[in-house]
Amino acid sequence: MLGSIVFWFGTIAVLVAAFAAGYFVLATRRIAGEAERAVPASGQFLALGRHRIHYVEQGQGRPILFLHGLGGQLHHFRHTLFGRLGGDFHLVAIDRPGSGYSARPAEFSGSLTEQARLVRDFIAAKGLERPLIVGHSLGGAVALALALDHPDSMSGLALLSPLTHVEDELRPEFRSLYVRSSWLRHLLANTIWVPTSLKYAPLTLAFVFGPQQPTKDYAIGGGGLAGLRPSHIYATSSDLVAIEQDLASLEARYEELKMPVGVLFGTADRVIDYRLNAEPLVGRIGNLELELVDGLGHMPQFIEPQRVDAFIRRIAARAFAVV
Repeated sequence: MLGSIVFWFGTIAVLVAAFAAGYFVLATRRIAGEAERAVPASGQFLALGRHRIHYVEQGQGRPILFLHGLGGQLHHFRHTLFGRLGGDFHLVAIDRPGSGYSARPAEFSGSLTEQARLVRDFIAAKGLERPLIVGHSLGGAVALALALDHPDSMSGLALLSPLTHVEDELRPEFRSLYVRSSWLRHLLANTIWVPTSLKYAPLTLAFVFGPQQPTKDYAIGGGGLAGLRPSHIYATSSDLVAIEQDLASLEARYEELKMPVGVLFGTADRVIDYRLNAEPLVGRIGNLELELVDGLGHMPQFIEPQRVDAFIRRIAARAFAVV
């Protein structure tokens, strides 16, 4: 009798789990389909080995290459800065591997040095002549890896709210995405992560943009909805886990940087602390310009695009003058 009860309860539990999984799979596909229709791929594609990199470009002149942060995509720059800078520079923004509409092979870990090599290969394949690299947030860490390992591929760095140092403890807002198992990441990305991300989007945006309000056009113009896709959120989790592979070793080498480096950071940034990731660079990078903006959060290109425009132009003038 007891065995029959256990059997039936077990059967019911399996059926409930299967129903729930099926529901979330269907919900994920529906949300992802709507996101792709709202924010479709809008650029060109470049094959680099087994990678397929989605990018946009505009303008003529000296090249500037933009690298977005964790969970971001190329619209973080195209939407905010291309209209301001495109008349004077050749602007290129990429979806980092796996993010947005760029595809990454399964064996790609997303480490900073791996991403830097891919960016170097992209620069070479596109024939960009020593571009200025603009990196935001995690894209700033990738830009630093590129500068340290492949300095001849670029002319300088303009970093916005960059991740530069290992922090002792992962912030609570990132813990749900810190999944070391690739198969579990794949399962979560195709079931609960997308619907959950949509449900908690207002809280996430308040954290990322705070203390400022998210811009009203962020979902479409800023490309925010493009993040509601399994491949994108899988890459976001993978990149988060991969940070620990080599950030500490890169951090130990900042004295090697000889090119012009600019850093713009908001003092009210809730995502990355300027006291841990900006101020420690002073004295370590000889050609550093640090601009701290009182009260500004993590998304300066959306909140203060005019200031960011002036900052990039200032660093570009220094970087291209010495090439």
